[in-house]
Amino acid sequence: MYDHDSHRLWYSTPARECAIIEEGLPIGNGRLGGLVGAGPGETVTCLTDASMWSGVRNEALDASGQFPYTRDGFGTFQMLCRTRITLAGHDSDSVSGYERALDISNGVLVTTYSIGGATFRHESFISHPHDVVVTRITQTGGGRLTGSVELEPTRGEKVDTVDREDRIEMVDDLGNGLRFAVTAGVATQHGEVVAAGEAVRFTEATEVVVVVSGGTNYRPAPEIAFRDPDLDISRVARAKLVHALREPGSRLLATHVRDYRTSYDTFSLDLGASTAEQRELDTASRLAARGEEGAIDPEFDVLYLQLARYLTITGSRDGLPANLQGLWLETNAPDWMSDYHSDINIQMNYWPTHRFGLGKHATPLLEYCLAQLPDWTRQTNEHFNDHRNRFRNSSGRIAGWTTAFSTNIYGGNGWWWHPGSSAWLCLELWQHYEFTLDRRFLERLMPLLRGAVEFWETRLIEKEVGEGEDARTVLVGDKSWSPEHGPQDAIGLTYEQELVHALFGSFAEASRLLDTDHELAGRAREIRDSLYLPAVSPKTGWLQEWMTPDSMGDPQHRHLSGLIGLYPGDRIRTDNQPQAYLDGVRKQLEVRGYDNYGWANAWRAACWARLKDSHRAYRCLSSILRPAEGHLGGSGINLFDLYRTSRYIFQIDANFGAAAAMLEMLVQAKSGVIDLMPAVPAAWKDGSVSGMGVRGGFVLDMTWRDGAPTVVRLLSVGGTRTEVRVGDWHRTVNLRQGDVVTLRPTGTASPPPPPSGG
Repeated sequence: MYDHDSHRLWYSTPARECAIIEEGLPIGNGRLGGLVGAGPGETVTCLTDASMWSGVRNEALDASGQFPYTRDGFGTFQMLCRTRITLAGHDSDSVSGYERALDISNGVLVTTYSIGGATFRHESFISHPHDVVVTRITQTGGGRLTGSVELEPTRGEKVDTVDREDRIEMVDDLGNGLRFAVTAGVATQHGEVVAAGEAVRFTEATEVVVVVSGGTNYRPAPEIAFRDPDLDISRVARAKLVHALREPGSRLLATHVRDYRTSYDTFSLDLGASTAEQRELDTASRLAARGEEGAIDPEFDVLYLQLARYLTITGSRDGLPANLQGLWLETNAPDWMSDYHSDINIQMNYWPTHRFGLGKHATPLLEYCLAQLPDWTRQTNEHFNDHRNRFRNSSGRIAGWTTAFSTNIYGGNGWWWHPGSSAWLCLELWQHYEFTLDRRFLERLMPLLRGAVEFWETRLIEKEVGEGEDARTVLVGDKSWSPEHGPQDAIGLTYEQELVHALFGSFAEASRLLDTDHELAGRAREIRDSLYLPAVSPKTGWLQEWMTPDSMGDPQHRHLSGLIGLYPGDRIRTDNQPQAYLDGVRKQLEVRGYDNYGWANAWRAACWARLKDSHRAYRCLSSILRPAEGHLGGSGINLFDLYRTSRYIFQIDANFGAAAAMLEMLVQAKSGVIDLMPAVPAAWKDGSVSGMGVRGGFVLDMTWRDGAPTVVRLLSVGGTRTEVRVGDWHRTVNLRQGDVVTLRPTGTASPPPPPSGG
């Protein structure tokens, strides 16, 4: 099961509990998450449930017409509890050959060491099929296992011992109608198990399987305020625990790995060979070496991307989407409440999902938006035009929906109104549709698109631009703020103009495909044609971020809001804009710099890739693949992206954004064109990729040598026609769903198979 070719993060020292966010290793199943640390004799897990949220709808506006942003009202993501497994006689001074590893290829955290003549192995994972946390401890060489399992409350809850069932449990509520329960039990081979003194204790066992089960009564249904009052969460947790404890540990593990690999095995990537010396380094040492100036370690780059896939598989499945920290917390007071930020962060979390073969793991984003939509719509219509709101519509009209910069899981908003959020969430979801062309997905997306268009139809205002014969009337967004800097009362923000241009285009196309909303779609086309689009400033030479030639913010600001039309949008492309316009885009990107927070560097890398500048894209990527210590941003030794304020803060978006940028350097797809190897760096001159999702409804396999593709295989999962480009070489292919074509860019293309029946 654990072969030498597995992608692994590994270490010869334990993860310190006091630094668990930087050193601990993550496990998860999409709902439950665990951050695991401490040493061989004491395993600590910070356990979470994606729905473990304090707070309420938070509808009462403050004196400025905005939403309060506090842990009491808006709420915060929190831990369920900590769990602690203690083993007698397994302290660090007693063991030899210690190693802990996150086996990404199989979705298991593995710790091994020896004591005397016995070797011990810990395998930790969170099973999706069984929906429980499992730690299996085995031994060879005659070892025995004696110890305990404890639940450690983080809010003063009471832990009860269920003597007759030899388990412990904790049941409580957060005071907002959300009830939760956690329970733990142990199964052993040989030895004895007893629940006593708020712990489950085991003695003289040859194998131990610790199972923890838990959850909340959250339900994504606004009509019941997102909590199910009839759900006995304690009973549910107990039933899952009992079911799992009846299974042998080996079967629990095999079932988990088999399920995990149905997602993991959809994609592979090879960026070239690293050296034997690099392969021998533990992950902390290898990160340090990768951070050196000019360092090249292509296999480490692949490891980083595969970790992003692991975090997607384990952190986004079936339920709520990944928030600012995914599923992994070490505190009940995370920065920015570990919420859903709508001005880059939640979108970036899903940039690579389809690209690296995990399309089904993007579904939680759509489900979340649909569940929240009734409350978002009602609050927009009731509160957005409040006279105190500096962003209100001067037209006096309101319809549709938008959100604040932050949202929680109860239909609630926090911080300031963010008019552009509806358009950006729709852009992200529309691009997810473009990877599969799945009509059912589009039908479900349509209410979000429709409501966003209705909101922006009421919000746009007329403005005269130009002089003399060049004078014309254009439509621009009302007073707003370019995230998260500059004036808060500017109209015609490049950020919003680009998003609305994309929104109205995608809605019109959706209307055509679904044969619905024709009147609104007609208006959307007319409005889109009248939208003001940004110009290059004659003063700065940059693409304007505001509707003025002046720079009105920080030129090196972390956000790239003014370049959203380059990435993740694609109105601005190297093949559809004059050189002077592209020069303005490039100059704004240059002045933004190359060294910022991780997610900001990931966005920069993706933008440089779109401009086909492999050197600068790789430079920005390398600023993420370095130790965080001594820098504004970088990685912990567990490769979590960290950035520095007065301390290091974990945000998961850069882990995903960097992966998306890497794939953007290899393949770009837009408007019926697939552009291969547009920004491949010299460090990745030889390689291959398989199972890569491509916008337009395709999956791509490709091998390349010396920076040029040699064999390309394109499978249609819904796409029918596209042009494949490599530099000056191009071929147009026509496929039916399920068809495959093989291209050799220096030769000829093999034809697709004939239609069924001949």
